[in-house]
Amino acid sequence: MPAHHQIHELLEQYRAGTISLDVAAEAIEGLRLDRVGDFACIDLGRNVRCGMPEVVLAEGKDPGHLAEIVIRHAQAAGRCLVTRLGPGQVERIRSEAEKAGIQIEYRESGRVLVAGNGPAPARTGGIVAIITAGTSDIRVAEEARIIAEEMGCEVRTAYDVGAAGIHRLFPALKPLLAAHVFVVCAGREGTLPSVVAGLVDKPVIGIPVSVGYGYMGEGRAALASMLQSCSVVSVVNIDAGFTGGAFAARIANQCAGTSGGKGGS
Repeated sequence: MPAHHQIHELLEQYRAGTISLDVAAEAIEGLRLDRVGDFACIDLGRNVRCGMPEVVLAEGKDPGHLAEIVIRHAQAAGRCLVTRLGPGQVERIRSEAEKAGIQIEYRESGRVLVAGNGPAPARTGGIVAIITAGTSDIRVAEEARIIAEEMGCEVRTAYDVGAAGIHRLFPALKPLLAAHVFVVCAGREGTLPSVVAGLVDKPVIGIPVSVGYGYMGEGRAALASMLQSCSVVSVVNIDAGFTGGAFAARIANQCAGTSGGKGGS
């Protein structure tokens, strides 16, 4: 089999002395892939390349295949995250992890599982604030929270602050103002992200949640409302807690890196 052309080029650069051993090793680590049987290929270099972990989506996966992917990834990388799990999948992973001597933690509120014996991610100094309009939005907010924490951020939350009673929002915002970025989860008409973006001087990421009645329900009205916001809001897809949390963590980590790890006022 021919050599991977990028690895070949990196080794040539190292031999020529144009890059150091550490630079070459880090770049090669970023290209790591590992096949699992004949059904999966896991990306073990994503964290090095992108600054975020490889995360396994459980939806639609065979429980046996999923368990094998998780165990292999945890063994290779020390830690593995899995989102959108069903009960049968959790039990299969739990059983296989016990046989392999791998610890797991299932956080039911966000349907996220963390597997592995490696250390928890080091704190970066990044601070992410997560707000929900109602309690129905917490499941999505918790997915975002776990991902941001796994990327080294401190996460501060304010749940069920509403939009129909705007007076509930102001005291909830006060302890969150040191955050580098805000994630706001809302269903129904999806008003809250626009309101928050009009009150804070930090980036706001809106996550529409699949809550709502009848016409334009299931998050569609919330998505349309956020996209039409006259406030400056970035919007991810319906129920995309992982995407919102990972994007927020990237922003917060970059802010912490350029400001000595201190939040704004």
